[in-house]
Amino acid sequence: MATSGARSSRFGGLGQWWGVLAGALLVAAWINRAAGPAVIVTLSAAVLLWSFFQAPVTCGAPVRGRNDGCRNNATGLLMGCHIRQHRWQKLRMLILRRQVRDFCSGLFSDGKATLVTLAAIGSFLSGLVALIPGVALG
Repeated sequence: MATSGARSSRFGGLGQWWGVLAGALLVAAWINRAAGPAVIVTLSAAVLLWSFFQAPVTCGAPVRGRNDGCRNNATGLLMGCHIRQHRWQKLRMLILRRQVRDFCSGLFSDGKATLVTLAAIGSFLSGLVALIPGVALG
C-alpha cells in the first residue's frame, strides 16, 4: 500500500499544483476563441475548487499567543493544517459572523495566500462571465 509520501514523490511534489495547470488552460481557453463556454466554466470551477481545498498555503488558524495565527502548511484557503482542531476551523470562521473579518484578513496575509485568493476570484468571475450570453466568446 502506498503512503502519502510515496504518492507525492511519484509526481515530484507537483501533484498539489494541478490547479496552476488548470489556470493556464483557462487563460488559453479565453484567448482561443474556439473553446466554448462549457470549457471555460469547467476550468473555472476546477481552479476555484483547487484554490479552496488543495492549493498550498499557510494555515493561519487562530492560535493563542500568536497574532498572525498558525504558520503550518495547509491545503486550500478554506482548510487548515494537519492539526485536527485547525482542519475545519477556517471554514467555520465563514459561518460565524463575528469571525468573517478575521478570515478575510487572512486571505491576503502573505504572497501565497494572495496569489491563491486572486486565482479564486478570477476563476469565479471567469465562470460568471462565461455563463452570461453574448459576453463570453461572442
